[in-house]
Amino acid sequence: MSGLDDAQQIIDLLVTGAPLPGRRERGRTLAVVVMCDGEVVAEGYGERPDTLFGPGGPVTSETPLISWSVAKSLVHAAVGIAVGDGLLEVAAPAPVPAWQGSAKASITLQHLLEMRSGLRFVEDYVDDATSHCLDMLFGDGAGDHAGYAAALPLDHVPGTVWNYSSGTTNIVARILGDAVGGGQDTMADWLHERLFTPLGVTTAQATFDPAGTWVGSSYVHAGARDFARFGELYRHDGVAGGQRVLPEGWVDHARRPGSIDPDSGLGYGAHWWLWPAFPDAIVAQGYDGQLVIVLPSRRATVVHLGQWPAAMREALMGVMADLIAVLPSGGGERHG
Repeated sequence: MSGLDDAQQIIDLLVTGAPLPGRRERGRTLAVVVMCDGEVVAEGYGERPDTLFGPGGPVTSETPLISWSVAKSLVHAAVGIAVGDGLLEVAAPAPVPAWQGSAKASITLQHLLEMRSGLRFVEDYVDDATSHCLDMLFGDGAGDHAGYAAALPLDHVPGTVWNYSSGTTNIVARILGDAVGGGQDTMADWLHERLFTPLGVTTAQATFDPAGTWVGSSYVHAGARDFARFGELYRHDGVAGGQRVLPEGWVDHARRPGSIDPDSGLGYGAHWWLWPAFPDAIVAQGYDGQLVIVLPSRRATVVHLGQWPAAMREALMGVMADLIAVLPSGGGERHG
């Protein structure tokens, strides 16, 4: 059996809900896509249940699925485009008007991208009594996510303490929107013109809060193949279809090691995760098991979308490691 046959077998087990060899825990997988050398070589799709976000049904390659925090890595790409256009400078103080004249004025855009702003933020997806994340998305901050996060206290000197924060990303998204100018519709058009369309992405839709800010922490819906196309942009150093989309060096900016998450053991660069098990990999990772894994040495991108609770993250990453291990270095005939 070839490596791609092995990969397809793992994918089939994931999307059908069948038992996974050597794994007692498993969640629900909605989509898996493997691209090697720019071609889809293995994929599979499951069944989506009814949720608060819409009705369920069979998933296809075109079914828009939620990104959750995979969107943070999309924000990194969008910021890179703005930096290349001269609209933003990462080393400069973050242009947040409410911070002027305060200790927060020393927070740079780089601090925000590295999750080292020093701002207070509790990233919890279960306990709404202690979660700034839930309060921002669904509670007191629902009308203005960036404003809510920017108003939280400064607990540490900027640049000294890593603290993963969806609020931080929404502050970055507000800064990006202000730099692009023109309001929500202009920003949505800009994302399609400058990021999605050059990649051949047709299913992606960004969500905006009532204040008109892209909810870059959490909300881009897209089909699984389109998430893979986004990963391929980073595998190709910011180039898609022969066109440079991201400025030179911006992919390296994402992968520069900065911090280690003590809970998962994963590293963190700038709005992208680093996976020590695969030293050259960078990972866009979201709640419930959303993953875009970019593997330059394998000439591959692997996407997983589904509903795997946080307690099963280690199990899911183990399955993804099994899948990656059987991949050839690139290429191969298409499956699925």
